[in-house]
Amino acid sequence: MAGVLRRLFGPGPQKKLVQDRRIMELQAAKEILAEVFMVRLREVDEMIQNRFEGASSGYVIAKEDGLWPQEFRL
Repeated sequence: MAGVLRRLFGPGPQKKLVQDRRIMELQAAKEILAEVFMVRLREVDEMIQNRFEGASSGYVIAKEDGLWPQEFRL
């Protein structure tokens, strides 16, 4: 029954709140990066995109290179 209701009404309000919170956290993180690096938000987006493209193209970053990791996990 729950599966049918989920299909009829879409994701529950809890999932929507989690998505909204993650979007807000990402935006805040981008704004912090822009302020720290003294660049525009557009440039932060480009930095993030370049970082992911580098990782997906097989470029592996060594831990000793002094760069920040691509992802942070708690």
